[in-house]
Amino acid sequence: MTDKKLHVAVLFGGRSGEHEVSLMSARSVLSVLDAVRYEVTQIGITREGKWLTGEDVIGRFENGKLNGLESFMLSPDPSDGTRRPSGVDVFFPVLHGTFGEDGTLQGLLELADAAYVGAGVVGSSVGMDKGVFKDVMIANNIPVVDTMIVLRVEIESDMNSVVERAEKIGEYPLFTKPANLGSSVGVTKCSNRSDLQEGLLEAASFDRRILIQKGIGNAREIEVSVLGNDDPVASVCGEVLPSREFYSYESKYIDGTSGLLIPAPLPDEISECIREYAVRAYQAIDCAGMARVDFFVEKDTNRVYLNELNSIPGFTKISMYPKLWEASGLPYPKLVDRLIELAMERKVERDRTSHTYRSNS
Repeated sequence: MTDKKLHVAVLFGGRSGEHEVSLMSARSVLSVLDAVRYEVTQIGITREGKWLTGEDVIGRFENGKLNGLESFMLSPDPSDGTRRPSGVDVFFPVLHGTFGEDGTLQGLLELADAAYVGAGVVGSSVGMDKGVFKDVMIANNIPVVDTMIVLRVEIESDMNSVVERAEKIGEYPLFTKPANLGSSVGVTKCSNRSDLQEGLLEAASFDRRILIQKGIGNAREIEVSVLGNDDPVASVCGEVLPSREFYSYESKYIDGTSGLLIPAPLPDEISECIREYAVRAYQAIDCAGMARVDFFVEKDTNRVYLNELNSIPGFTKISMYPKLWEASGLPYPKLVDRLIELAMERKVERDRTSHTYRSNS
């Protein structure tokens, strides 16, 4: 950081089922960006994929009144100064799900040679795809819940075969979810075959790859936040107490009725195990900046299972990621400052890489 104001462009909205969550997260991030330290440009992306900027973009997106906003397109050509807000130092994506958290936006920002908050292309894409992510965890000896991946075309062509294969994972309940989405969008708890068929169709409306996961009976839901680039650190653990059958979209973002226990009442050795797994998972997929890592812990045995990693976790006022860091001694405004610093540090490191090779022969 220097005495000069840092120009931060906050990106939000997007072509995802998590569009509304993105707006809530962006509102919170924008509220803590210190006007003394930062010049802020707001860039909203509509559900159709149109990029818009101007005055109070977040308010206009929340109200659905987009008239008067200016069209904007970020060019992949780093020399094209007309396609970047004047003097932007770092982009802060607050986009959850597809076309924001899955590596696609990160690829554009890399092509544009821009500094940006969060994981790169690989960390974002692997963290987003729950099937690939679980395969990487298994390869790194990190325990995960039994799952299988099916394709939308399989569901549409032979539902009975998919159901029969899914039932071999374990007894009901089973969970169905889009492989590439978050915030519990499209997730269904299936207690019988009829539920499973409906859940598969629901998940298939959001993705071509659908994950079917064995339910963990009598499980606690534990989350931990990770922060950093090459030397990441983990926060204290937190426990989610769902107000519904599971930690649904509604209980996360609509009614806010789920309870959060921070720190989670766990034996010290279990908390340390979870924090270690979280950092190992983060490093295994080359994550950077931030991530929230979610776990299940069996109540009877204290056996730990890593469930998933979110490379752009929710940043709303009731979101676990900032709450866990606050409980670890890093308040929300300082957390946002640190994420911006990490983005700038990663850009410096990236700039050290040579992209030109000349043979000596």
